[in-house]
Amino acid sequence: LPAYMMPAQFIEMSEWPVTPSGKLDRRALPAPGGAADRQAYTAPRNVTEMKLCALWEEVLKNGPVGIRDHFFERGGHSLKATALVSRIAKEFGVQVPLQDIFARPTVEELASVIQDLEESSYEAIQPAKKQDTYPVSSAQKRMYVLQQLEDGGVGYNMPAVLELTGTLDRSRLEETFRELVERHESLRTSFETGPDGEPVQRIHDSVPFQLDEAESADAFVRPFCLEEAPLFSAALVKESDERHLLLTDMHHIISDGVSVNTLIKEFGELYAGRSL
Repeated sequence: LPAYMMPAQFIEMSEWPVTPSGKLDRRALPAPGGAADRQAYTAPRNVTEMKLCALWEEVLKNGPVGIRDHFFERGGHSLKATALVSRIAKEFGVQVPLQDIFARPTVEELASVIQDLEESSYEAIQPAKKQDTYPVSSAQKRMYVLQQLEDGGVGYNMPAVLELTGTLDRSRLEETFRELVERHESLRTSFETGPDGEPVQRIHDSVPFQLDEAESADAFVRPFCLEEAPLFSAALVKESDERHLLLTDMHHIISDGVSVNTLIKEFGELYAGRSL
């Protein structure tokens, strides 16, 4: 493995903590005690390094960041690197290639790259004009073709299980999902083959959504029909009046790590009755 993919620290475990359902209890895992091993903090020396340190802290969700701290050793990964590139473009008006984040993973190194780049105006992505269908990305095209070849496979499904404890408002839970579907076009998108034989995506004004009941999680994950939106499903398993399992699944063609985190955050806000 390349250096940036190697874990920064290892902790020897005599046994793994598990939840009552037998799954790994990540919250009970011990925190890495490597503060003493971390490189000494080196403060920024100029405006560029100060701004970069601030951007790193926003993306990594921890700080303070010194100019010699390693992006990937501080919890960075490819998705966070992509988010950092976007923030740099907006803050500095320059386009830093993604590979530079991997090749020069410290603020000190990246600052020198930024200073050598020519300034270009930052342009936010504009909404596309409303039309019947839209082109797909190269990644979506690949998944669409492979899904047809698999003929009903679940290789691109993204299932998740959330344990819910306490009193559950089922109607509010279902309404929260419907608000998410209404809020995000990706959850109202289907895919089909266009007149020229190329896959296209269609965004529906509205799609039906229902929170299903399930006896267990065993048979929940099923193949999606890409021609039928939403490519997202949810079900509830009642284990007791105070304990439920919330099962969710969506197709990778409409989601990735960044969008999933956004959905999780908004789900919590909407269920709590907060406006977005």
